[in-house]
Amino acid sequence: MPNIQIFDPALCCSTGVCGVEVDQNLVNFAADLDWAKQNGAQVERFNLAQQPLAFAENPTVKGFLERSGQESLPLILVDGEVALAGRYPSRNELTRWAGIESLEASSAKDTCCSGGRCC
Repeated sequence: MPNIQIFDPALCCSTGVCGVEVDQNLVNFAADLDWAKQNGAQVERFNLAQQPLAFAENPTVKGFLERSGQESLPLILVDGEVALAGRYPSRNELTRWAGIESLEASSAKDTCCSGGRCC
């Protein structure tokens, strides 16, 4: 299974879902990330405020930060390659990158009628 790494901007906590004014995008992403992990996704998450060495020691991330700055975070790597920058991925993107079978595909297999043909 592919390895997904998320390099977050400096957040108050590991998920950013804390404090008085919580960003709804972070809430949605945290839920999608939990779902992906429950379905077998291998995900590592790094917070610039809490784990700056993870950013400095990864040549891809270090180069990205030198070119684009930390305001361009989050940065998402899939097997070490840049997959997305500047926003958090959707559940569909996480599903595709992790190789998780989509809900639509799995439900189509469970029905008699799929692919336009019925039993």
